[in-house]
Amino acid sequence: MTSVAETSWFREPALQSVLALLNGDGAEARVAGGAVRNALMGLPVADVDLATTLLPEQVVTRAATAGIKSVPTGIEHGTVTLVVDGRPFEVTTLRRDMETDGRHAKVAFGTDWQADAERRDLTINALYADASGEVIDLVGGLKDIESRTIRFIGDAAQRIAEDHLRILRFFRFFALYGSGRPDADGLRAAARAKDRLVTLSAERIWAETRKLLAAPDPSRALLWMRQVGALTEILPETEKWGIDSIHGLVATEQALGWAPDPLLRLAAIVPPDAARMEGLAKRLRMSRAETARLTEWAKAPSLPDEVTDVGFDRMLYRHGTDGLVMRLKLALASARSGAEGDPLAMRKSARFSSLLKRTEDYRRPVFPLTGADVVEAGVPAGKRVGEVLRLLEDFWVERNFTPDRAALAARLHAMIASSL
Repeated sequence: MTSVAETSWFREPALQSVLALLNGDGAEARVAGGAVRNALMGLPVADVDLATTLLPEQVVTRAATAGIKSVPTGIEHGTVTLVVDGRPFEVTTLRRDMETDGRHAKVAFGTDWQADAERRDLTINALYADASGEVIDLVGGLKDIESRTIRFIGDAAQRIAEDHLRILRFFRFFALYGSGRPDADGLRAAARAKDRLVTLSAERIWAETRKLLAAPDPSRALLWMRQVGALTEILPETEKWGIDSIHGLVATEQALGWAPDPLLRLAAIVPPDAARMEGLAKRLRMSRAETARLTEWAKAPSLPDEVTDVGFDRMLYRHGTDGLVMRLKLALASARSGAEGDPLAMRKSARFSSLLKRTEDYRRPVFPLTGADVVEAGVPAGKRVGEVLRLLEDFWVERNFTPDRAALAARLHAMIASSL
């Protein structure tokens, strides 16, 4: 018998109080899905979700009687969130799919645990733990956890037909939990249904893709996505660019302690073309911050083979740090990948490391003059003020930001005098 009864998260009083509340008087509740999966795989457990034979209204009634706060987060789909000691627990009534169209499902509530398990996507996500902590496996998830196999429940093509997003979930869970080769039936089903991905909302596609790219090492999953054509469907920009650099980037992240960065990993597999990146961000409906980062990377200048610190500071002043940080990290990862036994690559790696630190520590100097100073010196307000200010700023930058306010004021008066 497999059990999670002795795990710290299962013994927490908040969870135990919810289990006590929802079990009894003919009703049953079990911990469902990710918490059970992660516990069995020795991974941290964060969110704890439960499934119950109670209807949503019955869950709300029991919570109210016990003085527990309930929030109808998805009550039309059977989900109520109970909050105990500040901890949220999503409680969902057992369901059976009545109608699916690849994007949405119409469900009927029920009390059949087998039917509830079989409507889920992957075997490792359909495990339950009852109130005693005993793990209940109705679809073969325990065996797949042992072998780290990511497998659809039942017929893979049918599971994907119910929700096309499951193609991306299949590869995301392979990146997170799988080993070896992905399940052959799942690969075939994903390949045959890949053109259905375009029917999904951009928000769902990007949210799932971002989660995949945030996995500790998404390189193998991306390779298989490319093999079956799913990657080209969602990111056509990768088709002629390739994904070979992902492995070196992940190795560098792990070696240097960088946190996984989905946008940096995306930048590693798409061309640094500003117009195409703006189009990609718009198509996937990225946030403003994500769009800005991606386009700043694409617009950032290429890194010269040789550049002095002073010359690089000018580049930082003109272009900002965000895009150049991404450029440098990708360049450093590429150099490190070929550094072993190659003195030139080793020197490049060391130089990129130095420039990266310089960029991360950079504080942009403040130009000492303003438009008001130019007007006060005698230049009439208007377009000419900006032109003069830009000429002075260029003068200041080319002299390594050293001329002070007095020197620039003198330069300004000389410019005005020479134009009279």
